[in-house]
Amino acid sequence: MSRTDNAFDRDTPLLEVLRSPAGDEVVRRLAPAVVESPLLHTYQSYPIGLILDTEQTLSPQVREQALAELAALGTAPPGGADGADEGVQAVGAERPEVPAPTRRYEPADVQPGSAAVSAPDSVGVWERFEVEMRGPSHGNPFTDVELTARFFGPDGTSCDVLGFYDGDGRYLLRFLPHGAGPWRFETTSNARSLDGVRGDLQVRPGPRRGPVRVADQHHFRYADGSRYLPIGTTCYAWTHQDEQLQELTLRTLATSPFNKVRMCLFPKSYTFNTDEPARYPFARGEDGGWDPTRFDSTYWAHLEQRIDQLEALGVEADLILFHAYDRWGFSTMDSATDDRYVRYAVARLSSFRNVWWSLANEFDLLHTKTEDDWERWATIIRRWDATDHLRSIHNCREVYDHSRPWITHVSMQRTDVYRTAENVTDWRTIWGKPVVVDECAYEGDIDQGWGDIDGEEMTRRFWEGALRGGYVGHGETYLDPDEVLWWAKGGALHGTSPARIAFLASIVQEAPGGVLEPLPLSWDAVAAGVPEEYHLVYFGIHRPRFRRFFLDPAVEWEVDVIDTWNMTVDTLPGTRSGRFVVDLPGRAHIAVRLRAARSTGGAR
Repeated sequence: MSRTDNAFDRDTPLLEVLRSPAGDEVVRRLAPAVVESPLLHTYQSYPIGLILDTEQTLSPQVREQALAELAALGTAPPGGADGADEGVQAVGAERPEVPAPTRRYEPADVQPGSAAVSAPDSVGVWERFEVEMRGPSHGNPFTDVELTARFFGPDGTSCDVLGFYDGDGRYLLRFLPHGAGPWRFETTSNARSLDGVRGDLQVRPGPRRGPVRVADQHHFRYADGSRYLPIGTTCYAWTHQDEQLQELTLRTLATSPFNKVRMCLFPKSYTFNTDEPARYPFARGEDGGWDPTRFDSTYWAHLEQRIDQLEALGVEADLILFHAYDRWGFSTMDSATDDRYVRYAVARLSSFRNVWWSLANEFDLLHTKTEDDWERWATIIRRWDATDHLRSIHNCREVYDHSRPWITHVSMQRTDVYRTAENVTDWRTIWGKPVVVDECAYEGDIDQGWGDIDGEEMTRRFWEGALRGGYVGHGETYLDPDEVLWWAKGGALHGTSPARIAFLASIVQEAPGGVLEPLPLSWDAVAAGVPEEYHLVYFGIHRPRFRRFFLDPAVEWEVDVIDTWNMTVDTLPGTRSGRFVVDLPGRAHIAVRLRAARSTGGAR
């Protein structure tokens, strides 16, 4: 909890200082190396005095000046006491307010709907449809031109989409049709040549599964009804690496069990993340700084290529819109730039079948953003994403209110050093939505507690979360001489957990309905299944030599002893019913699976 009425002293945690616009301004002005450090979020909990004392770039005089100025301040809520964006530095130099688009963008003698149009005559269901229009390029079309379209379906429904400027007089509209039959569209724009453009589209039946949806309250299916079992991993900045490394990441994913990747739109600045990308979402202005009113189309085209390649592999792209690990100013843009960026991302990417929206990685570390901001961006996405992709927001220390209607599923980071997947049961109960533990800690050996668990513990957390009816995500952070760590840059996998995670996925897929629902079978082991049909019991770190079961004598059970680490399934001979004992090997990471063989018809 940050202070609201006291001045800062030497013992104030750095996190509290940076949460105050005034405190943040002092640190940025007098000790820029602190906020520009890739280790910033590693030492935010340390006292500001200790941080300044150990920052070798500062003279004793500057340290004392910074502490004196901080001592004279009281804290204020993010955005300043009056709610303005005071202290927030926008991308690039300070710029005048961008004028609103006007109907006078093109002369009155320009014929409405006169733009040259190119589009296919037909596409398949859940296949991206793209309309290209050649239009005006004077001024700044990124901010001067508004373009939308309404698509009318054969069932009488309609969908609105945002168009966008792609550079060189090229405007695009993209749509992902959800039903077969004849569709038509009509555009609306303040640019006369783009206004009132009409077209027809024939949508063919097709084999594509469509986007992932929430199903059965706590689980997922593709739009065609087939089951989707999320097996996620994290490669935050993989699309910001050199092309050779990106290609290696794709090859690795192709042979891995992972079918969802958490990835950032903005580049990342953090420990083991110090390289400069080849492309950025924003273009550079004449002064060499970022121009927040213009987007770099080459960056977005490259990102789109990678998202399409993920889809070809059957991998969902869980796109993170904002994060705090930043040295370029993208995390402290003004609200108008933020809104423009969100709208542009939705316009370009919502027609990609395999996109998920994650508003933030660790939203509570973005000190200049408010709850109103997150809710406003969620509203933009819901308004303009005609595909209605899954939406989430991810925490660090503070947990967002996942009951908000725009949130489709819970995206959680562990809230305790040890307890992680164990919390899934409570989270399902609290929010009544699918629970995805996107960060349960990472398999690796770096110096941080979130990145130094072994493969056995990663595997255990996956099993624990799965049997509690949730979904746990993977990450890998093994030290590398070239600082190529999977969690950030992708590349190759070195850990021992992926093969075991794939084994778990095969077990889940064999369960009734291809999902696991928790069972209150016992107090000392987690269990899931269907009461009279299927039981899966996992002992985790416990090592029993046998287990007693007390079940309905009317049901005969086939028994499997599963070694989750050695990935073996031993089916015991015969069947069992009522009270029976299953002998076990006395090792950790063992599970027992009971499958109903038949009903004896006895008393119940």
